[in-house]
Amino acid sequence: MHTAHYYQSDGSPDGDRTLPAVPFDGVVNEGVLHQVVRAQLANRRRGTGAGKNRAAVSGGSRKPWRQKGTGRARQGTIRAAQWTGGGMAFPPQPHSWRTSVPRKVRALARRSALNARAEEGRVLLIESLDYEAPRTSRLASCLAAIEVSGKVLLLTDGNKRNVYLSARNLPGVSVRPFGEESAYDVLRAATVVIEADALGTGPVAAEPADSTDTENGDA
Repeated sequence: MHTAHYYQSDGSPDGDRTLPAVPFDGVVNEGVLHQVVRAQLANRRRGTGAGKNRAAVSGGSRKPWRQKGTGRARQGTIRAAQWTGGGMAFPPQPHSWRTSVPRKVRALARRSALNARAEEGRVLLIESLDYEAPRTSRLASCLAAIEVSGKVLLLTDGNKRNVYLSARNLPGVSVRPFGEESAYDVLRAATVVIEADALGTGPVAAEPADSTDTENGDA
């Protein structure tokens, strides 16, 4: 079982919490992570690169010189690939790079990414962030108190627009509702901060003192 540091909404530490077995089951499948991240990056490619072949370049419809008798190599057009200003040989053409990945494979990759960050101690829990209005300075001071460095992925309990707007101008900070993040989102972040309510891991009340210790004067 993995544990994570727990912080109040103002960034003050409040002990550790045990992460739930779902999705933190300890499974890290590197092969699936590679497959899903590569597919996601490929799906982001626009595929609009294009070049002109010799048929698409204007001009050059006549032979530059006759076939024989000039002592030079035979040429059919000045728009061939070996001529300056000619078309490209095998130019790139617009096409789709899209790759489909099964839903269960994407889910396994997401779990693997979260477990990988948890094993490195880079998953933190925070008290619910309930902002009545966007407060960038408040969120920035909270992250500064936690002392996170590098890119931060903040996973909220549901869609919290005010938290998203508060982080929009903070460099390196991304906000996603928990469960909607991808494996790539988790892996590109140096630290993953999750609202405890999203995992059902809220503050744990302190246990009452043992009555026997009180009677013996040890309390």
